[in-house]
Amino acid sequence: MAFVTFLILCFVIATDIAFSCQNTDDFVGASSPGDIVIGGLFAVHSEMLRSEEHPMKPVIQNCAGFEIQIFLQTLAMIHAIETINNSTLLSGVTLGYEIYDTCAEVTKAMASALRFLAKFNSSEGVVEFKCNYSDYIPRIKAVVGASYSEVSMAVSRLLALQLIPQVSPVSSAEILSDKIRFPSFFRTIPSDFHQTRAMAHLISESGWNWIGVIATDDDNGRFALESFGVQAMANNVCIAFKEMLPAYLSDNTFHTRVDHAIEKIVKETRVNVIVVFMRQFHVLKLFKKAIERNVHKIWLASDNWSSAVKISTIPNIRQLGTIVGFGFKSRNISTFQDFLRNLHEKPLDNNKFLHEYIMLLSVCEHLEYYDFQMCIANHSQDDLLQNVENKHQIWKDDFLNANIEPGFIYSTVLAVYAIAHAIKGQCKDRNCKDPSAFTPWELLEELKKVTVIDDDKEIKFDSKGDMRTGYDVLLWKEIDGHMEITTMAEYDPEKGDFIFEDEEKKKDFLDLKKVQSTCSQHCRPGQMKKVTESPHTCCYECVYCPENHYSNQTDVDYCYRCSNKSYWAPINSTACHRKTIHFLAWTDWFAVFLLLLSAFGVLLVLSISVIFTKNLNTPVVKASGGLTVCYIILFSHFLIFLSTVFFIDEPTEFKCKTRQALFGISFTLCISCILIKSLKILLAFSFDPKLQNFLKCVYKPVPTVITCTGIQVIICTFWLIFRTPFVKQNFSIPREIILECNEGSIVAFGIMLGYIAALAFICFIFAFKGRKLPENYNEAKFITFGMLIYFIAWIVFIPVYATTFGKYLPAVEIIVVLISNYGILCCTFLPKCYVIIYKQETNTKSAFLKMIYTYSSKSAGSVAVSQISLDSKSSSSRATISDSCKSEKNSVNGNCHFQVPGQRLIKGKVLSKNSARTTVRKRLSSI
Repeated sequence: MAFVTFLILCFVIATDIAFSCQNTDDFVGASSPGDIVIGGLFAVHSEMLRSEEHPMKPVIQNCAGFEIQIFLQTLAMIHAIETINNSTLLSGVTLGYEIYDTCAEVTKAMASALRFLAKFNSSEGVVEFKCNYSDYIPRIKAVVGASYSEVSMAVSRLLALQLIPQVSPVSSAEILSDKIRFPSFFRTIPSDFHQTRAMAHLISESGWNWIGVIATDDDNGRFALESFGVQAMANNVCIAFKEMLPAYLSDNTFHTRVDHAIEKIVKETRVNVIVVFMRQFHVLKLFKKAIERNVHKIWLASDNWSSAVKISTIPNIRQLGTIVGFGFKSRNISTFQDFLRNLHEKPLDNNKFLHEYIMLLSVCEHLEYYDFQMCIANHSQDDLLQNVENKHQIWKDDFLNANIEPGFIYSTVLAVYAIAHAIKGQCKDRNCKDPSAFTPWELLEELKKVTVIDDDKEIKFDSKGDMRTGYDVLLWKEIDGHMEITTMAEYDPEKGDFIFEDEEKKKDFLDLKKVQSTCSQHCRPGQMKKVTESPHTCCYECVYCPENHYSNQTDVDYCYRCSNKSYWAPINSTACHRKTIHFLAWTDWFAVFLLLLSAFGVLLVLSISVIFTKNLNTPVVKASGGLTVCYIILFSHFLIFLSTVFFIDEPTEFKCKTRQALFGISFTLCISCILIKSLKILLAFSFDPKLQNFLKCVYKPVPTVITCTGIQVIICTFWLIFRTPFVKQNFSIPREIILECNEGSIVAFGIMLGYIAALAFICFIFAFKGRKLPENYNEAKFITFGMLIYFIAWIVFIPVYATTFGKYLPAVEIIVVLISNYGILCCTFLPKCYVIIYKQETNTKSAFLKMIYTYSSKSAGSVAVSQISLDSKSSSSRATISDSCKSEKNSVNGNCHFQVPGQRLIKGKVLSKNSARTTVRKRLSSI
């Protein structure tokens, strides 16, 4: 060990002269002459050393941190150029190269770019200032690189001055697709837009929504973080924390920031997925700290380090958990592997990178694999001697092949071939052995049209200068005690889908779902998210869906309302249920009861009809108005009972229109006929001459019935035409639909009922007037009772109908119709039927004459009593009467007439018995 330390001290003393930049030629890392020269920019070292001098001087310093993976990219570029030169692709035109080390520094990359811009064959590498570079011939025709997006952005702006094509195999920042700011930039990989979308898609597919992100604090890291944030939001993924690490390891705060990031990861126990957008040397530092703290998570790797062998070989890397990454698609690179096996035979004169690598092999040869890797990465150029003896004896044949990251190698080779095909297009009609045969901007236009054929698949640049070659989804798996980087799936940027080669790999993908990384528990179907006070939408409470809402998926933001009023859902429902349709069906017990009542009413009507028909010539039937009137009234009662049928079972348009009109017209016909009977009875037994004259004028049976009924017909006709009833679905009951008839117009309905009520009231008044008529002959008293029953029933009906809802609403009207109909029917006909059946001795002409004679005698006696009381008053009264007779000319044939209430005019004396009999006969004949 002491000997190794001594060697390193010797290297430090001797290397400053060997590797320091003394002139512009020393600046070139690897070169080869050719007819057309292509430039290369690669971060072969991870950092540039800082000067200890004060004040600081503008001197390009040496670099440290040899990057095997990027060194392999320079070799891939050299291999591709040598392969093209040995093929017939360019027909005798040879390609040369100048490759520069950017040391992951924009400053040094810009210095290299200035070298590219220098005029061809300029001995001092002078860049000429011109207003027009159309004819300007620089040292190189195109550039491959750079390794990092931040560097590519700066270099591309400088190269755009002369429109020198720049094709990067690694820089993936989305902003570089902007052809206005970066008109000469191309790349053989997809942009970060597709990578971040694929990451967000994978996270969403795995059921994660609460993640952490760690990125480097440079342009590449910030742009990647911004793009991922947009994609995460689109996939309902929340970022619990974001940690930015310094872009340069030399930053004094780097280790402090790494410690802070680890503390954040440990503290956020619900975050089990960490997305990492960092360079490989940043990831190395982060993972070493994470292993020390026993952090166990799922790590989602960006393309920068997803296939980094030096990270996968970290001791105890398995303790970190599962690593899933996205790497660039690769093809067959077997020829490059053969190239590496013969690399030790290559000359070192024109390749300082290879020279440095061989020296590092000599210094680190005594170490094991991972320590050997770290030894190479940790040495600076100032630590190495200019020459190492016996370099072939310590050559490690398998080390470079073991560190290949196929995606980067393939994209580098593809970049060279794309430039070569563009050159081929320019050289069709030109002598390209002459460096001035074409300019870089002409090559740029040709490059936009290039199509590269690889494995029978066409690959070309899109309008943004990107090649959508796709991604491999990589899974780090421990196999035989070693961490292996395996391909789990492919991601197609065009379709946005994951493609699995077999079921075993798909199972690996599905196994990721076993890990929970959510801010809140998943809401089950039947629940929805309720946002809490957290600013993140992924942090929520799960609450049940309210009534008439449902959710049939997990983690829905809101419950869906049942599509229309025909469906309902209980609380915490996963589906809507169709509401049960209800109406007063035939099978309903209450409907059956009402129908039985109606049927009994019909039987009663028929029975009365039979009784009256059999006793057609009896005084009772004749006193009822005769068989015709009775039949009309009974027929209207029959129709009223029949109308109740239209209130039962499922409502239809026909039923809705028929039931009220049928009831209204039938009831009006019934009341009209009863009104005529009341008028006739009152006319027959009234002794008031004024009332007699009025009744004689009004009593027109047929016109009266037709007019009264016709008015109701007109009311119903207008109702049915302008505001016709219709079937309506009533949704007032939560889980039911009540099919009912909407009357169309409550006003029309009210007018119809009001008209019936008006007729009934008139009928009631006339019947009430005749309530004291002969007992056996008097219908008025029973008509009065019938009208009272009608009024009571319909007065009660109004509030009950207005406050009742549901399928039994039609039953309310049926009940009222039946009560009023039964009331009028029974009061009108049952007393007569009782007389006809049980009081046959009173149903004779002699009995009726006797009854009328008795009534008339009482009426005449009342007149005589009234006369005696008048005579006993005083003589002044008689004088007054006499004067009254003279003054009012009430004498007939010289006699004075006077009128007693309830009697006809009598000639100054009381009627004799013979006169009473005569009056009885006239009354009977009038009936």
